[in-house]
Amino acid sequence: MSRRVRRKVANKGKDGVVSLSCHETGVEDLGTERNGVVDWTILPDDTVIHLFSRLNYRDRASLSSTCRAWWVLAASQCLWSSLDVRAHKFDTTMATSLAPRCMNLQKLKFRGAESADAVIHLQAKNLCEINGDYCRKITDATLSVIVARHEALESIQLGPDFCERITGDAIKAIAFCCPKLKKLRLSGIKDVFADAINALAKHCPNLIDIGFLDCLNVDEAALGNILSVRFLSVAGSSNMNWSVVSHLWHKLPKLIGLDVSRTDIGSTDVSRLLFSSQSLKVLCALNCPVLEEDTSVSTIKTKGKLLLSLFSDIFIELSSLFADTTKKGRNVLLDWRCSKKKDKNLNEIMTWLEWILSHTLLRTAESNPQGLDDFWLKQGAALLLSLMQSSQGDVQERAATGLATFVVIDDENASIDCRRAEAVMLDGGIRLLLDLAKCWREGLQSEAAKAIANLSVNANVAKAVAEEGGINILALLARSMNRMVAEEAAGGLWNLSVGEEHKAAIAEAGGVKALVDLIFKWSSGCDGVLERAAGALANLAADDKCSTEVAIAGGVHALVMLARSCKFEGVQEQAARALANLAAHGDSNSNNAAVGQEAGALEALVQLTRSPHEGVRQEAAGALWNLSFDDRNREAIAAGGGIEALVTLAQSCSNASPGLQERAAGALWGLSVSEANSIAIGQEGGVAPLIALARSDAEDVHETAAGALWNLAFNHSNALRIVEEGGVPALVHLCLTSESKMACFMAALALAYMFDGSRTDEFTPMVTSSESSLKSVSMDGPRRLALKHIEAFILRFSNAQAFAAAAVSSAPAALAQVTEKARIQEAGHLRCSGAEIGRFVSMLRNSSSILKTCAAFALLQFTIPGGRHAVHHASLMQSAGAARVLRSAAAAANAPIEAKIFARIVLRNLEHHQVEHSI
Repeated sequence: MSRRVRRKVANKGKDGVVSLSCHETGVEDLGTERNGVVDWTILPDDTVIHLFSRLNYRDRASLSSTCRAWWVLAASQCLWSSLDVRAHKFDTTMATSLAPRCMNLQKLKFRGAESADAVIHLQAKNLCEINGDYCRKITDATLSVIVARHEALESIQLGPDFCERITGDAIKAIAFCCPKLKKLRLSGIKDVFADAINALAKHCPNLIDIGFLDCLNVDEAALGNILSVRFLSVAGSSNMNWSVVSHLWHKLPKLIGLDVSRTDIGSTDVSRLLFSSQSLKVLCALNCPVLEEDTSVSTIKTKGKLLLSLFSDIFIELSSLFADTTKKGRNVLLDWRCSKKKDKNLNEIMTWLEWILSHTLLRTAESNPQGLDDFWLKQGAALLLSLMQSSQGDVQERAATGLATFVVIDDENASIDCRRAEAVMLDGGIRLLLDLAKCWREGLQSEAAKAIANLSVNANVAKAVAEEGGINILALLARSMNRMVAEEAAGGLWNLSVGEEHKAAIAEAGGVKALVDLIFKWSSGCDGVLERAAGALANLAADDKCSTEVAIAGGVHALVMLARSCKFEGVQEQAARALANLAAHGDSNSNNAAVGQEAGALEALVQLTRSPHEGVRQEAAGALWNLSFDDRNREAIAAGGGIEALVTLAQSCSNASPGLQERAAGALWGLSVSEANSIAIGQEGGVAPLIALARSDAEDVHETAAGALWNLAFNHSNALRIVEEGGVPALVHLCLTSESKMACFMAALALAYMFDGSRTDEFTPMVTSSESSLKSVSMDGPRRLALKHIEAFILRFSNAQAFAAAAVSSAPAALAQVTEKARIQEAGHLRCSGAEIGRFVSMLRNSSSILKTCAAFALLQFTIPGGRHAVHHASLMQSAGAARVLRSAAAAANAPIEAKIFARIVLRNLEHHQVEHSI
């Protein structure tokens, strides 16, 4: 005997309406496999309907197209009793197409003025509830038409953003057209005058829940005429006459709950309301500064009524509503929801309290007033977490949004309050948010993902999110067809990808591909999605392995597309940063060359250096800097107008941030590796701004400016320009004061180039008149100044005892001691050309003992074993016949001891690299 299973079957009756009836079937009839192939079409109808009910409308429509039977089931009226179109483009065309299925629609959620205009085209005459947000542009005319076409409306909620274009005329239209109205909540109306309120009192006898929130003027006396009201909120409304309120509203015979949060009510009026009202049970006065600053507030007598305020323990106060004393502490809301014994009146109160608490906490988090840290840490965070478990969807969403908001200190700089974030984590909020992010409701997915993203700015929370499986969840949400969900998920991946330990996990979860796909999917008109996706890819591209994943997934093309076509500065900045990071791994992958070869990439980055936004200019210059390490890219940048653009950028950034200054000078440094580019930079006027940047207070700027001037000084014409523009004192100042050894080193090398005299004979005969005038500049004074400080710089790396020991001994230990003292660690990353190495070798023959020493010191830095390019430099020196010159310098009777010892060390380094190469 088989078990019998009752299932619902959709039957098509008259007029094509699908009804549900119950049939029985044997379990053996429910098999879903035929010859090993799953046949989903033979699932029980009630299972299919339940499956449809858990899908968003887009997925439901897609799945219903599988077969005719499912198409019929998808039209079942039980699936169309409520509709949430906030995440979709809901216009007249869409509403008209949905109208045949919305004959029995009862609940509707929409977003924005265009959606509001389309509501009447649903032809849902039985509509009972409408809930709209983003209502700033909704007009009296639109709202009046909606209520005129839907006389059965019982609930109207518009907010929490302000309804700036709705007036009392629309409220009167509501009163005249909706006699069954029970709930009316409107936010941000300028004036709610007596005639509108009196119309509600006259024509809406069942109106029990009223909310005029964040309104400018509300007629208090007229509200006293709505005798049916049980729950009333004027939270955030200004210009209230509290004396009138306290003398009139206590007479409302059915008033149970009153919300005056975020107003300027004082303790006297609170006391009068609590003492005088016979029906009032709950008075909510959260974030009321006048009340909270009154020292006599603790003496308020509540007469057994509930007063919720920042100075009370809200969880304990809520517990006092229950006869069952076991419902105490932070689980009071959860215990109430799970209670099997339901009290109708208490349920009404608790449902209303959840709504007004979620609204007030969100508004308070948005305004972020001072002095609420203790409240948020002790109970505010826990309240939001508890409200996120509400059975009311809008309460859950507002609570999640509140969590995303209350941790933020500075939205512009992505700064959060770490204590608040960790309070959410310690209260189990991460698991709860991740569970909500997995639910089928897209509005809740979006808000939960936003909260996870903001909280993940904190490294400890980010670690907890990763450990709880949050990376996989966010990577999945990033593939959502809902733009808001995908945007917030991308934001979460952006913040998580800041941590080096999370980058590989994001890649393994398919996050890289999901982010790249987002750029192609929402390539226009969706700046929030694009900025977050590009920002996350920028962080991931900083990792060598992940940068390869980004390139494989098509990230180079996607990011270049953004750099070329997007006009939003946030997207431009992150796209340029991502390209900069992709190009930063030239030694380990081919991304640098790949970016340069992508059509339009270099031109786009050059163009972005002219952006009016500093962040965009900075990241574009940084990308060009990294790309200039590739020979072909370097010449292509120059050919594409990069030199002119970067010189102009350097000229304009004397008062800019150190980051922009560093990258502008760095990009010129990179381009100036080519002598042709170096000459062009000088001719374009690049010397003066680089000298100005060399005087910056920032070490990083010192290094890039000194590096660029070092390269420029290789050319005699540029050397003369540097002297004329006052570059010698600037470089000397660097040698004396910079905390960066690299900056001092390169400044000294630039000074050595300028006065070694080795290339005067190579000065081009095709000189301009300005260059002819440069040749007449007196060099004696600057030369003496330069040589003096080159010597002083080198002596900083000398140790008399070590030099004396090395002079009388050829033991490796003695030379190693000198090397250790002389070594500049970062110099090992510099890569010199054959011409540059040849110049230092020639400088060893210079008549100036200081320049000889400087040349030997430089060659020592470039050949120290373990240096990034030491083998390359050793090979160039071998080709230039440097060994013979070095031996001569080491043996010269009249050479300084420093020059001799440094030359001996370089010879030893060459021998080391020669042996290493032979092995």
